[in-house]
Amino acid sequence: MSNFWDIVWLMLSTFVFVAYLLILFQILVDLFRDPDLGGGAKAIWLIALIFLPMLTALIYVIARGRGMAARQQAAMQKAKAETDAYIRHVAGKSPAEQIADAKALLDAGTISPEEFAKLKAKALA
Repeated sequence: MSNFWDIVWLMLSTFVFVAYLLILFQILVDLFRDPDLGGGAKAIWLIALIFLPMLTALIYVIARGRGMAARQQAAMQKAKAETDAYIRHVAGKSPAEQIADAKALLDAGTISPEEFAKLKAKALA
């Protein structure tokens, strides 16, 4: 019977430890993400996290929890905007723009009507 409770205790303590590590990692990310917090304050928080980790993590979440959420949201919005800009850059032109460019090349005599038809079909595909 004691083996059962040993396993339950091991699972519970492992869960608490992993949860603590996730919170600690989130605190460290937030510390270095915050541009308003000076280097000295960051160093003090880091030293406190090393010597009194549980207490410091609890104090940090209580004192700066709301700001953590705002900074996380701002970082996610920035990442989404950068991703959208990258996708727009990589995706290139719309099919209508590609057809218009091909038509301009056809009108200039640079490409033949057959080549224009191929480019048009490719843009519409």
